[in-house]
Parts: sequence; C-alpha cells; structure tokens
Amino acid sequence: MLGEIAKLLTDSAVLLTGAQTRENVDGEQQYKNAVLAIDSTAQIINRYAKHHLVPFGEYVPFRDLLPLRRLTAGLGDFTPGSGPKTFRMPQLPGVGLSICYEAIFPGKIISSKERPEWIFNATNDAWFGASIGPNQHLASSRMRAVEEGLPFIRAANTGISAIIDGNGRLISHLGLGETNILDGALPAALSPTPFSSYGQMMLWLVFAVSLAMAALLNFRKDSVS
Repeated sequence: MLGEIAKLLTDSAVLLTGAQTRENVDGEQQYKNAVLAIDSTAQIINRYAKHHLVPFGEYVPFRDLLPLRRLTAGLGDFTPGSGPKTFRMPQLPGVGLSICYEAIFPGKIISSKERPEWIFNATNDAWFGASIGPNQHLASSRMRAVEEGLPFIRAANTGISAIIDGNGRLISHLGLGETNILDGALPAALSPTPFSSYGQMMLWLVFAVSLAMAALLNFRKDSVS
C-alpha cells in the first residue's frame, strides 16, 4: 500500500493522510486514530495519534463499569495519543497536526512548547450528511486560526476542505460534497497572538476586568446617591 502511494508522489512531496494504526505495546494491541506523513520513498516519516477521542465513538469511558458498546464499528477502543506536538518534515515549515473535532478545543490544538507555522486537520465529516455539522467544524477551524495567528489547512473527505489564513479568512475551499483538488500556497504565519501566549487565562483576565469595572461603577453610583 505504501509503495502504491509513493508512486503518486513527486520526489519532494509528502502526503499527510488519515489512517487507523495498530501496534503492539508491552504485549497489548493498541489501536490509534492517526495522521501519517508519507514521503516519495514509501517511508512513514512522521505520525500523529489523536489525543482527544470521542466518548462512545472511539472509546467507552469507564469500560469496566459500564456494560456498553461503542456506537461505531471497530475492534476495541482507540488509545489516545500523547497530545499536541510540532512536527518537522523535509522542506516543510513546522506543522501542528490534528484530527477531526480536535479543532473545536481552544488552546489545545498546538504544542505549548514549540509553536508551529501552520495547522493541518484531517477530518471525516461524512456522517454529518448535509446538516450544519460540516459548517460548524469549518467555523471552529477558522476560530483556531485566529486564536493562534496561524494558517489552517483543512482536509475533509466530503468537504468542507479549506485553506484558511492566520486572520481566519477563507483563501480557498471546496464545498460540501464537492470532489476536486484544492491547490494553493500556504499563507504566512502571523506573530504570536495574546491568546497563543496566555491561552484560556485571557478569558479569566477579561472576566476579572469586567467584574472590577462593574464593581467600580456600582461604587460610584452609590457614592453619588
């Protein structure tokens, strides 16, 4: 399979593709929802495992206590990955890989130790059908781009695939159900944003300032009275 994929790649090309992987860890089979980076020599040069798994879809929480089955077909539960990481590949700027609905979690999509220069998200939105789901996922991706000041490349098997710049603008996209090739230049990364530096603390700061201003206005009103 890797050899057949490699035949389709130019010498400098790297394919980022979703895959379900299986590996033996200390005698135990672990299944992971992953993105693989494959080069033209049929080598897997990098891999990322999804760390935010879907409860009851990719694993059953408290499996020992709950006599429930996963809602999706498959052998056993998926094992979560270690979390966001910046990946380095030949002739490519550092990238933060993510899978599917991991794009909805603010502050948890890229590494806090090493900021990437762009974000890649592979997603299967087919099970949403023609509902609002794919558009919601796209909107979440645009929010993550704005928060981090990073371009966001979204590859969705049935749409909506998109190239998004660090300001959250859609540079180009393929519509829902559209089959085509999305070919475009990678937008430049912006300078780190306050959110990328301080994360969710920004929300608490805004809340604290708003609370202080409300208390101050109330104090002045009472003084005038």
